[in-house]
Amino acid sequence: MDDSYCIQLKVFGDESLRCWKNIGSGGFGDVYRAKHTTLGMDVAIKLLHYKHGRSSIQREAHLMFQGGNPNVIRILGLYEGHVGSAGLVMEFMPKGSVADLLQTLAGPPPWPLTFRMAHEISLGMNFLHHLSPPLLHLDLKPSNVLLDDSLRAKLTDFGLSRVARSVSRCSGQKDEDEGGTLSYMPPEALQSINYKANKSSDVYSYGVLLWSMVTGREPYNALSSMVRFRIPLGDRPDLASIDRRETQGLDDMVKLMTECWHQDPDRRPSFLCETRTQKILQMHKHGLNDAVYDVLKLLVQFIFCFIHQFCQTNKGLGPVLLSCGLHDRTSVMMYTGRVSHCGRQTVHEAVLC
Repeated sequence: MDDSYCIQLKVFGDESLRCWKNIGSGGFGDVYRAKHTTLGMDVAIKLLHYKHGRSSIQREAHLMFQGGNPNVIRILGLYEGHVGSAGLVMEFMPKGSVADLLQTLAGPPPWPLTFRMAHEISLGMNFLHHLSPPLLHLDLKPSNVLLDDSLRAKLTDFGLSRVARSVSRCSGQKDEDEGGTLSYMPPEALQSINYKANKSSDVYSYGVLLWSMVTGREPYNALSSMVRFRIPLGDRPDLASIDRRETQGLDDMVKLMTECWHQDPDRRPSFLCETRTQKILQMHKHGLNDAVYDVLKLLVQFIFCFIHQFCQTNKGLGPVLLSCGLHDRTSVMMYTGRVSHCGRQTVHEAVLC
């Protein structure tokens, strides 16, 4: 290991981590949830299974560790344990990702929450782009925006797309997420094999991400080969389904997303556009608390339905596995304790069925 990359980073080993649970995977490897015995908290661990990626992840971890920002996932340190594996140890986000939320709600969140997430993502990206040197995300999409207990957005996997590509080349793997990521790639990335990413690349992805949050859908219902062909020709996600008169500020948000995905990289705004998202959010500040409460309540109802079905099928035995991060019945009890007594009692009865 090159100590110059790890001067500020703590190294975690197997002795301090217990109760590993696989909660996801990507081009770089697997994601685990584990209990840190010393810190007394759950952490997320992203593992690279190929030694070729070790130096890359150390460099990225050093960059990601610079400073702190409430809208960027907190890096706790490096993981070194199993032979041939290296990883990042970071805070665990119990509410999953924006992609999980859109899927659970079967559509977009209430407007105040949508606009707050848009603003928080912009703040996080502005922070990354103003590090020295600037840190590009390179894979900005709904699954790479995580949500905390209050549904506040935090960026994750920034810079790891470089590691993923390195690992894929060394291992001969195919990137299974290529189709999803492709939808958020700028046209210049698909036009030249000599393409070099820059800040405007992330801005383009942000524009498509805004569209996904506003509509609650993934862009482009087409084969990846067609998407790869049409994006450089100017095709973009469909705006016809967005009624800009539906709520105050939505027209401004649509204008921002179209500027972000402009064909010419030089004509895209910077993430200083956070002032624009802040103005839109201010229009809805009085409805924000109700919007967050309503979504949390819907998530509890979803959990109740899941547990009810699980109890009917399995007689209440065994673990409950949920993509939103509630991985056992104790977690469900703790989660619902933050809502109303009525909701807590309902789920409590279901757990004990």
